[in-house]
Amino acid sequence: MSVVLSVEETGPCEKKLEVEVPAATVEAETVRIAVEFRKQAKLPGFRKGKVPMEMVRKRFGEDIDQEVLDRLLPRYWRQAEAEVKLEALLPPTVDDVSHEAGKALVFKATVEVRPEFGLDNLEGFDLPSPPTAVTDEEVERMLEDLRRSVAPWVETERSAAHGDLVEATLLEVEADGSDGPQPVTFEVGDPNVWEELTLEVTGKKGGQSGAFSRSHEHEGETHIQEFQIDLTAVKERDLLPLDDELAAKIGKFSTLDKLRADISKRIGSGKALEARRMREQALLDQLRERNPTTLPKRVLDNEIRQMLTDYADGLGARGVDPSQADIDWQQLSDQVRPQAEARVHARLLLDAVAELFALEVSEEVFEATLARLARSQGKSAAQLRRAFDSDGRLAELRAQLRREGALKRLLGDDNNGPVESPDLTAVEEE
Repeated sequence: MSVVLSVEETGPCEKKLEVEVPAATVEAETVRIAVEFRKQAKLPGFRKGKVPMEMVRKRFGEDIDQEVLDRLLPRYWRQAEAEVKLEALLPPTVDDVSHEAGKALVFKATVEVRPEFGLDNLEGFDLPSPPTAVTDEEVERMLEDLRRSVAPWVETERSAAHGDLVEATLLEVEADGSDGPQPVTFEVGDPNVWEELTLEVTGKKGGQSGAFSRSHEHEGETHIQEFQIDLTAVKERDLLPLDDELAAKIGKFSTLDKLRADISKRIGSGKALEARRMREQALLDQLRERNPTTLPKRVLDNEIRQMLTDYADGLGARGVDPSQADIDWQQLSDQVRPQAEARVHARLLLDAVAELFALEVSEEVFEATLARLARSQGKSAAQLRRAFDSDGRLAELRAQLRREGALKRLLGDDNNGPVESPDLTAVEEE
C-alpha cells in the first residue's frame, strides 16, 4: 500500500512529499503509547499503573499525541523515501501535519535532493605536474631547522637580533584595569609576534628598556595603544655540531647520513602529497566549471555553519573564548561562502560520478579505514564504530570513501588506466 499521496517539485533541488499514515496504524500506536503512559502514571487515589485508561488519555493526551508523531513521522518518512526512490541530502522539514482522532495522519515533508548532472565531459583535464625530486639544499635546510629546534638557549651579552629569544616585561601605558607589567617571552622575528614589538627590541640588550605604540581597528574606529617594554635577558641558541651525536639526539638515528636519508624521504613524501593535492584541486575546479548547477540551499547553509563551528572550535583550542572575541560572524559567513559552495559542489559531482561508474566501497577497504581512524584517535575499531553509528557518521565515511574512489577514477590512477566517458545515452535510456 502506497503511503505517498503526492510528490511536488518545489525547487531545482527540492521536493515536497505528502505522506499518509493509515488511521488503523495511528490508533494502534496511540493505544500502545497510552498503555506505556498508564504503566508510569501516578494520580491521586490510584496506585501506579492502575489509573483508568480514559483518565490517562484525558490527563496526558497532548503528550501521547506528541509521542505518536515522534514515532510515526520518521518511520513513515523513511517508507515514503524508499517508495519514491528518493535520496534526501538532509532530514526533511515537516509541516502541515493533520492529526485527528479516528483519521489518517497526513503530513508534508520537504527535502533537498541531488541536482541532475549531464557529466558529458570527463576527459582532458589540464592537471599540474609539480616537481617532486628532493634537492640537497632542501635536505640541509630541514636539517638546520631540526638542529636549531634541539639547541638549548643560553644567555648572551650582545644585542637582540633575528632568531634570538627575548625575556621581558610588557606594560600597556594608561590602560584601564591594568594588572601591571606582564612577563613575556618570544623569539625575535616570529611572525606571530607584533611587528612593532620585534622592531623595538631588535638591537637592545638585557637590562635595557623601550617604548612603542600600535594601532588597531575596533567597530570602525582606530585605537592607539602605548606600551613600555623592559628586557630582562637576551638568549641565543647553542647549536650542536653536525655529527652522529646530533642525529641520535634528534631522532635516535645511529648516523648523520641516516638522518639525512630520513629527511629526504619525508620531504619527498610531502612533495608527492602536495602534488597530489594540487592535481585533485585542479581537477575539481575544472569539473565544477564544466558542470555548473544550483546548489541545495539547506545543504550549503549547513556547510557554512559547520565551517564557522570548526573555526570557533579552533579558537577555543587556542584558549580564546569565541563568544568574547570581536568577530563579525555574518561577515565571516560571507567570506567562507565561496569555499563552502566549492566543497558542496565538488561532493555532489563526485557522488554523481561514483553513481555513473557504479563505484562501491569494499568491506575490506571500509574496515581498514575504520581501523586506521581508530588508531589515530587511540580507540579500538569497535569503539569508533559504535560512536560513528550513533550519529550517522558510518554512512558518511562510506560516502567519502566512494567519493575518493570517484576522484581516483577521474585522475586515472585507480589501477584501471585513464578514465573513459561511459555511454551516457545507454545510461539515460535504462
